[in-house]
Amino acid sequence: MEKPLDKCLDEISHSAGVSGVLCADGQGLCLGVRGKASASSSGTIAALADRAAMLEPGSQDPVILLEGDNSQCLVHRNNGITLAVYKSPETS
Repeated sequence: MEKPLDKCLDEISHSAGVSGVLCADGQGLCLGVRGKASASSSGTIAALADRAAMLEPGSQDPVILLEGDNSQCLVHRNNGITLAVYKSPETS
């Protein structure tokens, strides 16, 4: 499982405008990180995805957009795996 995950993270991190990517399991354990994403934020990102899913129980997990002055972070959980993609606002 490690090689396919590494390949996927590498592909996403090399996409246009992407400055970082993080993948976490359902308990917030960091499965992989690239670029400006920080492994120490994996628990917070996984918890955020959990809380957002509680807004509409029974529906698909939402895509969350966090936006600051210098970056954006898209967060999505699917099948217990949470992915966060960091982008610069100018390139998104």
